[in-house]
Amino acid sequence: MTTNGWIQIALYCAVVLALVKPLGAYMTRVFTGERTFLSPVLAPIERGLYRVAGIDARQEQTWLAYAGGMIVFNLLGFVLLYAILRLQAALPYNPADQSAVAPDLAFNTATSFVTNTNWQSYGGETTLSYLSQMLGLTHQNFVSAASGIAVAVALIRGFARASTKTLGSFWVDMTRATLYVLLPVCIVFTLVLVSQGMPQTLGAYVDATTLEGAKQTIAVGPVASQVAIKMLGTNGGGFFNANAAHPFENPTALSNFLQMISIFVIGAALTNVFGRMVGDERQGWAILAAMGLLFVAGVAVTYWAEANATGVLSQLGLTGGNMEGKETRFGIAASALFAVITTAASCGAVNAMHDSFTALGGLIPLLNMQLGEVIIGGVGAGLYGMLIFVIVAIFVAGLMVGRTPEYLGKKIEAKEVKMAMLGILCLPLMMLGFTALATVVPAGLAGPANAGPHGFSEILYAYTSAAANNGSAFGGLTANTLFYNTTLAIGMLVGRFFVKIPVLAIAGSLAAKKTLPASAGTFPTHGGLFVGLLVGVVLIMGGLTFFPSLALGPIVEHFAGAAGQTFSTGG
Repeated sequence: MTTNGWIQIALYCAVVLALVKPLGAYMTRVFTGERTFLSPVLAPIERGLYRVAGIDARQEQTWLAYAGGMIVFNLLGFVLLYAILRLQAALPYNPADQSAVAPDLAFNTATSFVTNTNWQSYGGETTLSYLSQMLGLTHQNFVSAASGIAVAVALIRGFARASTKTLGSFWVDMTRATLYVLLPVCIVFTLVLVSQGMPQTLGAYVDATTLEGAKQTIAVGPVASQVAIKMLGTNGGGFFNANAAHPFENPTALSNFLQMISIFVIGAALTNVFGRMVGDERQGWAILAAMGLLFVAGVAVTYWAEANATGVLSQLGLTGGNMEGKETRFGIAASALFAVITTAASCGAVNAMHDSFTALGGLIPLLNMQLGEVIIGGVGAGLYGMLIFVIVAIFVAGLMVGRTPEYLGKKIEAKEVKMAMLGILCLPLMMLGFTALATVVPAGLAGPANAGPHGFSEILYAYTSAAANNGSAFGGLTANTLFYNTTLAIGMLVGRFFVKIPVLAIAGSLAAKKTLPASAGTFPTHGGLFVGLLVGVVLIMGGLTFFPSLALGPIVEHFAGAAGQTFSTGG
C-alpha cells in the first residue's frame, strides 16, 4: 500500500461527500414538485409527456396502484427489449451485420437490463448492433434506474406522511427522475467522456493494419452515451466485453475517477433526500454514516489484500502486489477501489478482473453484494434496501428495551417487520439455492473454468451478482448456456421485484399511520449508537447467512493459497 493510493481513496470519499448535500437538495425539490433551475426548459416537456401518455400528474396512487404501474411498465420494457434483440438482424444500424440473439440469451439479457442488473453472458461488440445498444440497452439503463429511484421516493413518503393512503404517482416520479436528474447529468457527462477519447459514433467498425502488417477490425460505436448512464444509473453493462477495462470505455485516469464518482453520487445523495423529506437531515446523515463505515472497511481490506499479494503470491516472494487482471494505467489502488465501489453499489461495471484478485480481495466484492448491496447501493435500491435493515434494527432495539419499536414517529409493527424480512430473505434464497443446484447438476458444473474453492466462488459470485442486481462477473464462468441464462434470469427477477413490492407495502402501511411525538423513551436514530446498531445488524445477518458459503469459497482458498496450493484449470 502506498501514500498515493490512500490519497486517491481519500480524495474520492471527499468528492462524494461534497456532492451529497447540493444534489440531495436539488432532488428533493424535484420530487416534491418545487421549481428548479431547469424547470423553465423541462417543465413544458414534462407536461407534454403527461398529455401524450394520458397521465394526470395530480392523481396520486395507493401502494398497490403504484406497484401495479411499476410492474406493468417493466413488463412492457422487457417485451420491447426482447423483441429488439430477437429481430436485431432485420433492424437498421447494424454495421457489423450481427445476427439475431438466441432465445435464451435474449431472455437473460432483457431480464438483466429491465431489472437494473446488466449481467452480460455475451460480448457487446461481437453480439449487439448499434440499435440494440441504443434503443434497447441505453433506454433500459435510464428507465430501470428511474424506477428504482421512484420506489425509494415512495418509501420516503411513507415515513414522511401521516394518515394517508397515497404515496405519489409512479409515472410522475419516474418521469421526473429521468427528465430532471438522469438525463441532464448524462448529457454533460457524455461530452466529458468524449473529451477523454471515448467514441461516440454511428460509423462502421474501423479496419486497421498493425505494425506487423496484420489486419485488425476495431469496434467503435455510440459508446460514451451508454457509459454515462451505465455508471450514473448503477447499471454497469459494458458496451465492450472488457467493460471499463477497455481503453475505449475507460480511456484515462480522469475518466476512471469520474466514473467511480458517478456510481455513488445519486445513491449517496438520496440519503440526504430522505433526511430532508422526513424533516430531519440528521437521519439521512446517520444512514450515510452506516453505509460509509462498511464501505471504508471493505476498501481497506481489498486494498491491503491486493497490495500485499496475500496467499500463494506471498509464498512466491511477489512483494509488489497483485497486478494480474488489472490495467497498468489504473494500478492496484484504483482497481481495488473500483471493485469495492461497483459491488457496494449495484453497478457491476469492472475495470479489473475480479477472478484474478487474491482470495481475500475477491471476498469483499462478494460480501458487499451478499449484504444486499446496501452500502450506498443502486440508485434508489441502496436506500430502500438499507431502510429495510433499519426496520429490523429498530425492531431489535425495541425487543432489548421491552418497548414498541418506533422510527421517525411511526410504530414498527408486525406487518412492516414481516415485509422487511421477506425483502431480505428472498436474496439468499436465490443466491444460495441456485448455487447449491449448480454445484450438483452437470449443466452447472460445466460452467466454472477452475476446480476447487475457486470454481465454487465463480458459481457463487454469479448467482450473488444476479440476485443482488449487480451484474458484475467473477470471471471464469461459461454462463451463456440454457441452464445459466435461465436460472440467473430468475434470480434477477426475484432479487428486484420481490424486494420492491414488499418495500412499497411497507410504505403504504407507514403512510396510513399517525405520527407519534417523541418521548423520553424514544430511541434516538441520528446518533452513533444507532449507526453502530445498524451496522451490526447488517453484518450479523449477512454473516449468519453467508459465512458457510464464503468458508467454502474464498476463505478456504486463502488458507490453501498460504500453503502453496492453487486451483488452476483442471487442477
